[in-house]
Amino acid sequence: MKLGVFAVLFGDKSLEEALDQVKDAGLEAVEIGTGGYPGNAHCNPAELLADEAKLAAFQQAFTERNIEISALSCHGNPLHPNQNISGQHHQQFEETVLLAEKIGVDTVVTFSGCPGESEYSQYPVWVTAAWPEDHPEVLEWQWQEKVIPYWKEQNDFAAQHNVRIAIEPHPGFVVFNNETALKLRDACGKNIGVNFDPSHLYWQQMDPVANIKELGKHDALFHFHAKDTAIDPQNTAANGVLDTKPYSDELNRSWIFRTVGYGHGEEEWKRIISALQLVGYQGAVSIEHEDSLMSVEEGFQKAVAVLKNALIKEKVGEMWWA
Repeated sequence: MKLGVFAVLFGDKSLEEALDQVKDAGLEAVEIGTGGYPGNAHCNPAELLADEAKLAAFQQAFTERNIEISALSCHGNPLHPNQNISGQHHQQFEETVLLAEKIGVDTVVTFSGCPGESEYSQYPVWVTAAWPEDHPEVLEWQWQEKVIPYWKEQNDFAAQHNVRIAIEPHPGFVVFNNETALKLRDACGKNIGVNFDPSHLYWQQMDPVANIKELGKHDALFHFHAKDTAIDPQNTAANGVLDTKPYSDELNRSWIFRTVGYGHGEEEWKRIISALQLVGYQGAVSIEHEDSLMSVEEGFQKAVAVLKNALIKEKVGEMWWA
């Protein structure tokens, strides 16, 4: 495994400045945003596909620093009922797949998306309950009429271009846990797998290690995000985990995203790294920063310190197991 970072946290820097900071931190891999919600500050696929000189300069920035691109990421909602949004996100996804093929990157990260409840919807509708009976009817319509047809086509498109699609399970979208991720993979094809982010599982009260092992059995773990979540026991006891208050209202939320080690300690992250090793994961551990209590620089450096230590311990453990 290689330690890396999702470079959108350095979106205010040039690509070269961002990569220099990554190299100075001793990291070996970078995940690059190419559109959708993370934006494309460092990589506009349409521009690079249309201009060989720009593409060559883009690739050279990585080559001369000996940094690998672990994935191209265009997290979006290609199933959004607003066609202006879904159309843009779909186009960015296709362009990202084509760019990934051209530069030899085998993984594109995105969301599954979420449709509305009918052809007349204006906004996505995320179904979270089995009753009233309207809910399962909506869910069945979404999967059969929108989700499966779309992702079958994208699975085949990605396969034609030798690219894997790493869907990131995220509440608010139709794929939000292992069960829904594997449902999508079974229905649409083996070029669809998972970008695993423990932070989205913690607040749903799931165990990342159990989920990593399950994905390993299905050969469906394509990429990994290193991000943490802190649970507030008092607020959760009072209100539960379904929390719609703004992320900036940290004091009153049931949970907030934290940098690695500040929601769960180093021993927990060693347990996660061990699980990745056990299932044979050889990709990047890509740091993602969404910690509203820390600056980008502080959160990045603290995450690097925790994960470097965990990875070193696992290398020692690997020698012992051998």
